[in-house]
Amino acid sequence: MREVAARTLRTLDVRSDLRAGREPLGRILEAVRQLGEGEGLRLLATFEPLPLYRVLESRGFAHRARRLEGGDWEVLFLPGLDRAEGGEAAGGRPAGEAEGEAWPEPVRFLDNRGLEPPEPMMRILETLEQMEPGQVLEAVNEREPQFLYPELQARGHAIRSERRPDGVYLRIRRGPAPEPAAEER
Repeated sequence: MREVAARTLRTLDVRSDLRAGREPLGRILEAVRQLGEGEGLRLLATFEPLPLYRVLESRGFAHRARRLEGGDWEVLFLPGLDRAEGGEAAGGRPAGEAEGEAWPEPVRFLDNRGLEPPEPMMRILETLEQMEPGQVLEAVNEREPQFLYPELQARGHAIRSERRPDGVYLRIRRGPAPEPAAEER
């Protein structure tokens, strides 16, 4: 932890946003954009923001996380990763197929309204793991799942979303099964 002490860290506390049901991703990305050379971000959240790790890793940040007393999380995002992966599709959503392409009807439906983050995202990812490639999951969330989009993209899934008065409806087509690791072949 000695190298962390030598860095300048800016603190962003998004716990009140999360408890109030507001999506903090915009604030987090803006805070990252405002960091100076060599500065890092100390993020305080009500849960461990697992999908955010990949988003900020693609922008050159490593992370260190620890659970605080009371169950909240402190995550340090530190600059200096050598690799910078490809960026996100527009709006942070996975790039999908051509706009008008027909998809099969959903084989599963999840109603995630009333659940606190990260439960909607975890339910969606767990359900997708149980489905066959090409099958479609439909889910409805209370708000736009900003942390979910980069995770779906990284896993090769395609998504379509539509905001309606009663929630955000997602259709997610499961991508191909992951390749087995070399030692498993």
